[in-house]
Amino acid sequence: MTAPIIIIGSGLAGWTTVRELRKLDPSTPVTLITLDSGDFYAKPSLSNALQQGRTPAQLISTDAEKMAQTHQVNLLAHTRVLSIDPATQSIQTTQGEFNYSQLVLATGAQSIRVPLQGDAAEQVLSVNSLDDYARFHTRLVEQQGATKHVLIMGAGLIGCEFANDLIASGYQVTVVDPAAGPIAALLAPPVSTQLQDRLGALGVAWRFGATVQSVNSIDSRYHAKLSDGQTIAADIVLSAIGLRPDISLAKAAGLVCERGIVVDTFLQTSAQHVYALGDGTQYGGRGMPYVMPIMHAAKALGATLAGTPTEVNFPVMPVAIKTPALPIVLAPPPPGVPGTWHGTEADLWEYLDAQSQLQGFILVAKQVARRTELAKRIAT
Repeated sequence: MTAPIIIIGSGLAGWTTVRELRKLDPSTPVTLITLDSGDFYAKPSLSNALQQGRTPAQLISTDAEKMAQTHQVNLLAHTRVLSIDPATQSIQTTQGEFNYSQLVLATGAQSIRVPLQGDAAEQVLSVNSLDDYARFHTRLVEQQGATKHVLIMGAGLIGCEFANDLIASGYQVTVVDPAAGPIAALLAPPVSTQLQDRLGALGVAWRFGATVQSVNSIDSRYHAKLSDGQTIAADIVLSAIGLRPDISLAKAAGLVCERGIVVDTFLQTSAQHVYALGDGTQYGGRGMPYVMPIMHAAKALGATLAGTPTEVNFPVMPVAIKTPALPIVLAPPPPGVPGTWHGTEADLWEYLDAQSQLQGFILVAKQVARRTELAKRIAT
């Protein structure tokens, strides 16, 4: 009996690979192994579900049983993969040993947790999955009638999306970050200032140039002490510092890993018959932790797994930042490309290299409708 294709991970990368494979190959056995339930949902919706009035259950677009039935997948939910042996093409799990013909690592990324002092440090929440969001949502709706104060650690893309969602849903919000402004690593400084002002006008309180050092529980609230000496009392502390590729399984198996699992243009790792894609993967020296890279990678990998080796080709993929207070579409320049941001029109910023070639752009407010136009300019 032929060993199945095994996919580890039931996020967007895992399930989209299944879908793309099944378009071309309806019969090869596929086993999908996941630590959670396997329900399919859009992870980006976690940071803007409150204002839409959606509960955790309502974020599930297709339940795991239906996904498995539709795509003829043997789903092993709530199962941990313990180790991978590329030499024998086998994996060890909490449900036993399984052999594979091809293996796909769609293990994603884990929330970065910085060390904190204090008796409530372990009660700081992070949201990187539907289960995480369910816990966060439960804490938010406890003690109905009281306006909760949420302290967010991190003013990056996800932190700002949560800040906008929470403040628009009637919560008090304070954001702490060591940078000089929101999403400072990606945005041109004037756009960062513009976003700071817009969210500030809605009531978001900013504490820049500082980090949270300790969190203690005092009188049923959390008291967070900052590096600048201030103390902020809050009802919930949410860490949105960022994500770190989950390379633990791959590294233990001897696969080449740097910041992520290193793959070639066919998405193959350093081991034969082992592929990777998604937030835990390093493509051509960089990670691409967004939806569109996953979709393109899954389409190419689906064809490869179906018997037609296919290289992935990433086009320009602008990212929409979900901050309704100030809609932003960003196409960051490639890492390491020297250049500067130029405000060429109102609410349009271009990243130009030394030859004045467009390498990236930021569109703000009504200019976001021009994303395709600007993307084509980079492509040419």
